[in-house]
Amino acid sequence: MIYKKFQDLELSALGMGAMRLPVIDGKDGVIDEGAAEKMTAYAMEQGINYYDTAWGYHEGQSELVMGKLLKPYPRDSFYLATKFPGYDLSNMDKVQPIFEEQLRKCQVEYFDFYLFHNVCEMNIDAYLDETYGIHAYLTKQKKAGRIRHLGFSAHGGLDVMKRFLEQYGNDMEFCQIQLNYLDWTFQDAKAKVELLREYNIPVWVMEPLRGGRLASLPEDHEKALLAMRPQEKIPAWAFRFLQTIPEVTVTLSGMSNFEQLKENIDTFREEKPLTDEEMKGLLGIAAKMLEKKVLPCTACRYCTTHCPKGLDIPSLLALYNEHCFTEGGFIAPMAMRALPEEKRPAACIGCRSCEAVCPQQIKISEAMRDFVEKTK
Repeated sequence: MIYKKFQDLELSALGMGAMRLPVIDGKDGVIDEGAAEKMTAYAMEQGINYYDTAWGYHEGQSELVMGKLLKPYPRDSFYLATKFPGYDLSNMDKVQPIFEEQLRKCQVEYFDFYLFHNVCEMNIDAYLDETYGIHAYLTKQKKAGRIRHLGFSAHGGLDVMKRFLEQYGNDMEFCQIQLNYLDWTFQDAKAKVELLREYNIPVWVMEPLRGGRLASLPEDHEKALLAMRPQEKIPAWAFRFLQTIPEVTVTLSGMSNFEQLKENIDTFREEKPLTDEEMKGLLGIAAKMLEKKVLPCTACRYCTTHCPKGLDIPSLLALYNEHCFTEGGFIAPMAMRALPEEKRPAACIGCRSCEAVCPQQIKISEAMRDFVEKTK
């Protein structure tokens, strides 16, 4: 197992994410504890020492199960991370009772790593509102030793991350972002890594395989990768990409069966960062994957000057592209809920004034209608 230095700790470069544990009969809230126990035992045996859970994972069962599975091991043999569930705005005034309940559920007296969960457009104002006392409470727990390291995860855009860091950056020790070779440009993850570098904040990775989408590729793309590294398995390319980015410390993978766990551990037995030529080839494949499924908006903003409703069309199209490529998911609907109703896709009146000046000849009004249908 590869280990990465973080302050005075040695963290396994591969962390076990507990968001996609094996379940029974396809029910997300019914974790197969026997299978999860086997996976946890193997992970511990093979040197994984970082375990990541959260309040809402598996309908609230993930923290309970991970607490039970890790309980037999010496407390100093693993690092446990969980998060304050700010993705639900009704939780904002409940930081103390939630934190205490998390300690109980996980059967620990302290968390090694604790995060503001899912900083995004929907909750950034609430997170920055000091009247809720979230930051004050969590920093107090850190001083008391009940949180060893404080950080945040972010699904929001670059501007949201900037706002959060401007207010709390001095207290953040790490940041968890969605990072993979597809989102390097698609979600502007490269710019997010650069922003975190400015604050000297190391990167934790979530969705390295983009929910499994990068575990297998179209045949022509797989052939191109095999030509560069004949012995490398396709999922490993996503991890080798991350091993090439120096800011990355821990890569979390939500492995849902023993075979995935074993294969990923085998990949992390050694570092094999990409060469410049391999990186160019991999990012070229990502570009080809995107061009077939997303609208070619360049954010020139000609359209916005002609929209009678004042819609931020490039931003809406970026969310539309995300939603279409992912074939659903929560990111686009979450971001849209943060917008006033008069600035959402449904506010489009279909006048086509924007289309008359679009250099890419995008049928914007049709995309807006389709977006409304897809997010009903």
